[in-house]
Amino acid sequence: MSELSAPATADDVEERNLDRLRQHFAQRVSHQSHMVLEAWIRLNRGEWSTEGLTDLELGCERLARYAQRFDQGEHLELAEQLQNTFSQVRDNRNRPSSGQIQQLTHLMQNLSKTGLRLLDDQSALLRPQARKPVYVCLSDSDKAERIVQQLLFFGLRAQRLDKPSDFQKAIADRHPSILMMDVDFGGPNIGLSLAQHVQESRPDRLPIVFYSHQPADTRTHIAVVRAGGQALFNDNLDPARLLEKLDALTSQTLEDPYRVLIVDDSRAQAMFTEQALNAAGILTHALTEPLKVMTALREFSPDLIILDMYMPECIGPELARMIRQHERYVSTPIIFLSAEDDLDKQLIAMGEGGDDFLTKPIRPRHLVSTVRNRAERARTLKQRMVCDSLTGLYNHTHTLQLLEDALHRAEHSGEPVSFAMLDIDFFKKINDGHGHPAGDRVIKSLALFLKQRLRRTDSIGRYGGEEFAVILPDTDADAAAKLLDEIRQRFSDIHHPVPNGELMCTFSTGVATSQPGLSAQQLCSQADEALYQAKHGGRNQVCSHTHRGE
Repeated sequence: MSELSAPATADDVEERNLDRLRQHFAQRVSHQSHMVLEAWIRLNRGEWSTEGLTDLELGCERLARYAQRFDQGEHLELAEQLQNTFSQVRDNRNRPSSGQIQQLTHLMQNLSKTGLRLLDDQSALLRPQARKPVYVCLSDSDKAERIVQQLLFFGLRAQRLDKPSDFQKAIADRHPSILMMDVDFGGPNIGLSLAQHVQESRPDRLPIVFYSHQPADTRTHIAVVRAGGQALFNDNLDPARLLEKLDALTSQTLEDPYRVLIVDDSRAQAMFTEQALNAAGILTHALTEPLKVMTALREFSPDLIILDMYMPECIGPELARMIRQHERYVSTPIIFLSAEDDLDKQLIAMGEGGDDFLTKPIRPRHLVSTVRNRAERARTLKQRMVCDSLTGLYNHTHTLQLLEDALHRAEHSGEPVSFAMLDIDFFKKINDGHGHPAGDRVIKSLALFLKQRLRRTDSIGRYGGEEFAVILPDTDADAAAKLLDEIRQRFSDIHHPVPNGELMCTFSTGVATSQPGLSAQQLCSQADEALYQAKHGGRNQVCSHTHRGE
């Protein structure tokens, strides 16, 4: 006989009401945090301006008011620190110093992490940038429902709409973060007309992914483009590709500002270059002692280097040639900035490893434009060089390099670094039973799943085959194991489509945490030992490496 639960008391009801009220307040603060972050992203993607900084400062003031009113201490502290930094920028005539840019970037990254890692509730998994739903409008309601469920697993809140009247009612109530529309939703080409009407009613373009049951001809594809379509999928819809596209369209990447190392023996010239770049939101480090360039490169990790041509201890082309002999900096752009106006000497300098030559005096706008364009291309090329082509994650070599960097930083900060190795269980059976394309889809799904549930400061790599690696800075062993175990449980619930139905997958994980004097290779070995223990202990589990003597 089951026991009857006791009736709720007045105190219980009041406590539940208070909890709901607290949750509502927390959502208000969280929403304002996202508004601040979006303003920061817009500022960094365009040219820095007094108006953009003012808008951002007003957003931080509003965040501080909300956080104080609703008793959100973490947000209040960050908002006050941001306000203080903006005040310092204003005192400097709205020309931020390199240190202030670095401080703002650090605070914004911390703000972006508030609310992450709260994996005990499904709603906490929803990405901040996808707080608006994804509308799924397909003629095939069963297919639409499967997509909705898949999107939910991957942290995207989706709503299925079955007919044009449902869509019109939903769009009148609230616009989505992204729309997935069947070109023939409700009849031939009606989906295209509905999407076009929505675009005409908005001041900006709504991201739309179109779907066609039949292979689309050129005329249909052009109509898709006119309606603002970002992609057109057909009946052999690959869920992994769809998820990647939706993830890219809903993502608001909080990128670091460009980092420029300035090497010039003239302090006045170095300061001029720094101020011009800092005013555009570019992070700089000025070096007036050229022989210390390798140390500065390692510690600052610039996207681009600006070199003077003539310095007492060495000339710029010699320095460029030395830098290029280090494999890690072969592709880092080098710009010579000098009063040298002899074209032949400029060409000789370029031949020694330079990518561009700018002549002093130079207008700040010209300098900023050149640096931005070069740095942007360099980041794009580097991304392709260091990332795995299938998943977009870091490749094996770069993952180890990032681990070495993380351990180097940990030595100075005193904070722990955890390193995890993940391996998909029974992956050979997936390939043998369902084909290699199915195996690739599972790999891509796990890659996307990890990217959506880890911090921006965490690094994820494809270690090889079905094996992944995760670097978790400022994370001890217990926190790392708990986090990865929660991700493991969530991933095991996902249904992966295959040609003959669906399958479910699990993964095993080994975790190791930094210790004084421990090298990156030793940490990898410890994580590998823990992974071996997890695989041979029954799989689908997380094991932590235990240090002797503990």
